[in-house]
Amino acid sequence: MQDKRNTVLAERVAWRWVRLHTALTLFFLIAPILAIVPLSFNAGSYFSYPLTGFSMRWYEQALTSPDWQRALLNSIGIGAASTVIATCLGTLAALGLSRSQFPLRSVIMPIIISPMIVPIVVVAAGFYLIFAPLGLVNSYPGVILAHAALGTPFVVITVTASLLSFDQSLLRAAAGLGATPWTTLRRVTLPLITPAVATGSVFAFATSFDEVIVILFIGGPDQKTVPRQMWSGIRDSIDPSILAVATMLIVFAVLLFASINWLRGRAMAASRVME
Repeated sequence: MQDKRNTVLAERVAWRWVRLHTALTLFFLIAPILAIVPLSFNAGSYFSYPLTGFSMRWYEQALTSPDWQRALLNSIGIGAASTVIATCLGTLAALGLSRSQFPLRSVIMPIIISPMIVPIVVVAAGFYLIFAPLGLVNSYPGVILAHAALGTPFVVITVTASLLSFDQSLLRAAAGLGATPWTTLRRVTLPLITPAVATGSVFAFATSFDEVIVILFIGGPDQKTVPRQMWSGIRDSIDPSILAVATMLIVFAVLLFASINWLRGRAMAASRVME
C-alpha cells in the first residue's frame, strides 16, 4: 500500500513538473510577442517601458493612414489571388502524388516542397533572376506568382496527408456505378478532402500575408504589402503605429490558428467517416 501511495505521489509530482515546464516554455516563446501589445496603447512616441499613458491614437493612425490602407489592400488582394493559384495547383499535385503508381514521386515531392526548405533569400534571388527577363519584377503578377509558389507546398502536404488515408474502394464503387472520373472527383473525392484543402489554403494565405523577403526583391512601390510597410517604417523612422499593426496581426494570426484547428477537426471527422 505504501509503495502504491509513493508511486501515485511520484506521478503527481512528475505531472506537475511537466505542466510547469510546459508553461515556462510557452511563456518564453510568447513573452516577446505579448510585450508588443501594451506598447501599442502607449500614449508616448517611444518603444519603451514604462508606459506614459493609455491612448488609441496609434490604431487610429494605422487605420486612417493611406499608406497602411494601401498596404492592407495589397496584402489581401495578393494573398487571395496567390491562395487561389496555390490551392488549385497544390490540390492537383497532391491528387497525382498520392497515387502509388505515380512515376518519380520520390523525386517530384522534394522539388515541390523545396521552397519550404531552401533559405528564403535564395528563393527570392531565384525569383528575381527568372522574373526580371520576363518583365514580372515590380508587378502584381510577379508577386502573386511568387507567393503562389511559396504557398503551394503547404497545400500539397495537407492534401496529400488526407489522401493517404482515403478509402480507394469509394472510387471503385463510384466507377462501378457508372460515374466518370470527373464526376467521381467532383462528387466523391473533393467533398471528403475539402477540410484538408481549406487548411492548406489558410496556410498559403498566411504565408503570403506574412512574407517580406520576396516582396523586397521583386515588388515595387505599388506592390507594398503590410510586412514591407512595417519594414520601411522601422528602417526609415520609428513609427509607433507599427506596434498597433503588429497587435492586429497577432489577433489575425490567432484567428487563423483557430480556423486551422477547426478545419483539422473537420478533416479528422471526414477521415473517420472514410474508415
